[in-house]
Amino acid sequence: MPASADRGAPILITMGEPAGIGPEVALAAFEMLGGSIGRRPLKLVGDPSVFGATDAPIIATKARARRTPGRPDPANAAAVTEAIEIAVAACLKDEAAALVTAPIHKAVMAEAGFAHPGHTEFLGELTGARRPVMMLASEKLRVVPLTIHIPIAQVPAAITKQAVFDTGEIILTALRREFGILNPRLAVAGLNPHAGEAGMLGDEEERVIAPAVAALKARGFSVMGPLSADTLFHAEARARYDAALCMYHDQALIPIKTLSFWDGVNVTLGLPIVRTSPDHGTALDIAGTGTADARSMIAAIRMAANMADMRARA
Repeated sequence: MPASADRGAPILITMGEPAGIGPEVALAAFEMLGGSIGRRPLKLVGDPSVFGATDAPIIATKARARRTPGRPDPANAAAVTEAIEIAVAACLKDEAAALVTAPIHKAVMAEAGFAHPGHTEFLGELTGARRPVMMLASEKLRVVPLTIHIPIAQVPAAITKQAVFDTGEIILTALRREFGILNPRLAVAGLNPHAGEAGMLGDEEERVIAPAVAALKARGFSVMGPLSADTLFHAEARARYDAALCMYHDQALIPIKTLSFWDGVNVTLGLPIVRTSPDHGTALDIAGTGTADARSMIAAIRMAANMADMRARA
């Protein structure tokens, strides 16, 4: 029986940056959940020494890492990368139901030669996904940035009709398959103030975004836009859609981190596996102090389990 259809298959949690709070919140979540979520056991993946003394089951990396809270070391990058690779391979082989990743330190990984802007792009390569899509999700809001980790000056050129169409299709398909929404509704934000003000403040809406929205509608999807982003996230507006496709990183992340800072979850859509992550960084400044909050990690584990269950029903 494939793991996607086995309610007892494990959920794997990678260690992330050893010097950050990832190992701490992974352990805290494991303990607070009693080592399982429903019938699915939780297993940690990484260098056992990074997690310290624990009875939690750990899938060990061959590469070694040293944990010095608050002091990241590029020498740890091999173990950080291997943990992700091990967990992805297990999910692809149906030995695990889902992957939950603790945050990595992008600059330190890049210094060590890591060739990807972040988890999303690396997971796309490992799984052969055509277009991995980063969603930030909570009970109050789901958002997707069309462009992610690129300078704001490069955003307009990266917004194409095909990119908007493909991303929208992936979001809507995932809302049905992994979130159980039979008739999902997507709101699409404009790039410019007031969604371009009929071309007065920019033409990307009329030239690129609106044609992509029309193409999605022609496929039978429920899609609105392009809409002015400044009126897209209040309570009444959010009631009209199930997810919002935004044009750049901060346009998507500012509203969800304002509404759901402690329980937001990073979800990668468009993969052949389920992957979630807490919606926070490595927090080097508080690593090792005992003050790290595990709520986002717990939310990520719960969402991973729910998504795996939805895939099993599909």
